[in-house]
Amino acid sequence: MRFLLYFSVAIACTAGLFACTAVGPATNIFGTDTPHEQYERSLKRADLDRTALGSDWLAAAGRALQDSLKITLPYRETGYFPANRPIAIGYTLNATRGDRLLIRVQTQGQQSARVFIDVFEVDSKNRVTRAISAQSDTAVLTWDVRRTRAHLIRIQPELLRSVGYTISITREPVLAFPVQGRNSSQISSYFGVPRDGGRRRHEGIDIFAPKETPAIASVGGTIAEVGTNELGGNVVFLNDDAHNQRLYYAHLDRWNVTTGQRVSPGDTIGFVGNTGNARTTGPHLHFGIYADGEGALDPLPFVRLGRGPARQPLLTANRLGDSARVSAKQATIRLAPTADSPGLRQLPRAAALTIVGGTADWLRVELPDGLTGYLTPASIETVQKPIRRVALTTPTDLRAAADVRAAIMQTLPVGTAVDVLATAGGLQLVRIKPGLLGWVAL
Repeated sequence: MRFLLYFSVAIACTAGLFACTAVGPATNIFGTDTPHEQYERSLKRADLDRTALGSDWLAAAGRALQDSLKITLPYRETGYFPANRPIAIGYTLNATRGDRLLIRVQTQGQQSARVFIDVFEVDSKNRVTRAISAQSDTAVLTWDVRRTRAHLIRIQPELLRSVGYTISITREPVLAFPVQGRNSSQISSYFGVPRDGGRRRHEGIDIFAPKETPAIASVGGTIAEVGTNELGGNVVFLNDDAHNQRLYYAHLDRWNVTTGQRVSPGDTIGFVGNTGNARTTGPHLHFGIYADGEGALDPLPFVRLGRGPARQPLLTANRLGDSARVSAKQATIRLAPTADSPGLRQLPRAAALTIVGGTADWLRVELPDGLTGYLTPASIETVQKPIRRVALTTPTDLRAAADVRAAIMQTLPVGTAVDVLATAGGLQLVRIKPGLLGWVAL
């Protein structure tokens, strides 16, 4: 079965649709609506935004931006969206200018479903400061990070669709390594180190290699200048128009390009040498990056080795959606799937929760009040075996959710035997008979 995945970098809040106090406005530089925004508009045209289901969908979109989960790359996990309750999931990660993020999503379900993937760039005050949009029917979204800051990835399916998914997020460098047969582990001198007794700083990286080793184009572009100067010797400037910057190749033994020539990634720019002020050192390439209006940038993030594929062991699909409870005396639900992550809340024994995603090592769980975070599998257990069995001594309302305001499914008479499975605040999840569960105040 084919599933269309809609990838977009979208505006965080659309006026009049949902409240979003901590995230500020953004600009859509493409001037057209993103798929998520188009779907929002279709809900409004059908007056579905005035229904409970439609308003819950919009609210979930905003809530995912406020309550996103923290991850580090590379990362992958599985998750599940139930059809009967609108949910959106937000993942926050730190990204560096020069990173290329690869976001892969696979979905599973009995019906085809649109899944909106929104990627936001967030500043230090938690405001959306930039937005771009892309749409594809493939399972990979590639995004070249333009500024070093947090990025937020939001996943949300359309209404009334049960969707299981696996998301994988990895990083690789924006540029190809500029010396053939070498990689970033062989850089010998880094950006910013003192030069000439501290009178200047090193505005690039040095990559040592045998003389005549090809220095290659790290990106497709146009050769802006071929020439010589006192420090760099034989040099080449390559315009990287895709990222609004210039690449600088210095100390070349000789050139292999001419001014105005178009090159593709991997084309030979010249050959490693030791011209200019490198005459007393071994052959190496000085590689620099200069951005318009900013000057020299650290080239390392642009060419460093990627971190490889995400290797987290995946959670088996049959655990998604399971009801569970805390089995330990106390457990900490965490912001990120690591033991040193900030704790969101302390949970007592028998606290109710639902497994909504995660990995085999860290489960992403949701509490009855909507709080989402990570717990270790060892700290929880299924609710199949009851904690205790009690007989009701007074007529008791059986409610549909862990809220005293939730709808009453029925009133249980005195003497009804119930199995207590889990707790949430002053309410207990009980089983009356196989297949009939609800919440009561005991």
